[in-house]
Amino acid sequence: MTRSSHIPMPQKIAFGIGMLANQMFPAALGIFMVILVQSLGMSPILWGLIFFLPKLVDALTDPLMGYISDRTESRWGKRRPFIFIGAFVAGLSYIAMWQLSAENSQLYNFWYFLGWSIVFFIGMTIFSVPYVAMGYEMSDDYHERTRLMAIAQWIGQWAWVIAPWFWIVLYDPNWFESATEGARTLSIYVGLGCMAMAMVPAIFCNSVDTTNDSEESSGLTLAETFRELFHGIAITLKNKPFQRICMATFFIFNAYNCVAGFTFFIIVYYMNGGDPVAAGNWPALFGSVSALFTCFLVIPIVNYMCQVHGKHKTFLITQGMSLLGYAMFWWSFTPENPYLMFVPIPLFVFGIGGLFTIMMSMTADICDLDELETFERREGLFGAIYWWMVKFGAAFAGLLSGLILAFVGFDQTLDVQSDEALAGLRAAFIIVPATGTLLGIWAMWNYDLNEEQVRSIRSELDARQNT
Repeated sequence: MTRSSHIPMPQKIAFGIGMLANQMFPAALGIFMVILVQSLGMSPILWGLIFFLPKLVDALTDPLMGYISDRTESRWGKRRPFIFIGAFVAGLSYIAMWQLSAENSQLYNFWYFLGWSIVFFIGMTIFSVPYVAMGYEMSDDYHERTRLMAIAQWIGQWAWVIAPWFWIVLYDPNWFESATEGARTLSIYVGLGCMAMAMVPAIFCNSVDTTNDSEESSGLTLAETFRELFHGIAITLKNKPFQRICMATFFIFNAYNCVAGFTFFIIVYYMNGGDPVAAGNWPALFGSVSALFTCFLVIPIVNYMCQVHGKHKTFLITQGMSLLGYAMFWWSFTPENPYLMFVPIPLFVFGIGGLFTIMMSMTADICDLDELETFERREGLFGAIYWWMVKFGAAFAGLLSGLILAFVGFDQTLDVQSDEALAGLRAAFIIVPATGTLLGIWAMWNYDLNEEQVRSIRSELDARQNT
């Protein structure tokens, strides 16, 4: 099947449902992870390692999955079988890793969770790398790519509307006697629900054949296969526009990811004296309101701005807006008036909310540039390396998150934290992501692959194919 400029709406929605699963898994995981410290008493250092090690394994397997997916031939296409299998593995392993108990030792819970989370992230690699590559292949039009990613991100953002309410379910004694018991039960619904949604693109999305006719991948020895893999990675990493979007995403997303979990600690310990029951719905409301602003404000505006002003200029404007939102949080988190914490959200959400809509659309453009220069298609490898950058950064961010908690003096055994620890949490929540945003703007400042160039590249590729 060949690509077309227009993607039918049912195809866009089916692809978007896969994005909902792709985002619900990490959104739910981020909520559940608080239980390891809050309810199971795990030390911040072990908590940081649990963030770091599985994501590091996940990041190392992504390029290999991209290579395999690019070169797979089957009656169901290159991407769909892996999406289906990965959804199955990720869903079941998510359930397994939350079957924890406070009666077990800290080290037992650590090793048990670590083992199953590595299986979970391998399943996510098998699902997500071919899934993202499928999206790059679905259209050859500059703006249709942005519209596809905007719809997918819009649907996916509902994960961040829903997931914060898991805090309420887990910590409300009317639901469960303990948060640990809640995690054991709720993980079953999350795992099975996400597994079903992740399978939708494999069943309903058309798989587009962009196999390189010149490749002779069959019959290669293991050494030759890895040599070809590393050669493809080297070519991909030499692409200058791709380098810029990888660096920018690494800085922006992972700097925020480093402190995203601090929202719960700030609301519970700074605004409510360490009582999660007294904190009530506020942690969930903060996350849901942020996601709703992303759905109904950020993504429509970003989609419109990209088509009017171009992707590059839109990126710079929206990231600049987020800096002001970050700065406002120093005054908006206040015990006296919790409603003030919603004031910076319309500005703050432009930073993360529009990032992947723009960057995933740009990556599809870059795949065309790569084909023009190298005569090969490698959407899987581009997607894998891009998300390798994200996941490696997330692994590092998870480790750094635990180190920051320890550095500011946060003590998980205390209900009431020191003033110095609370001030350190609030400062880190602002300074770390603002610094990452500034570095991301610097990385993208001279990005030069605009609409005119992309359309010219597409014309040359079409002429070459006709010839």
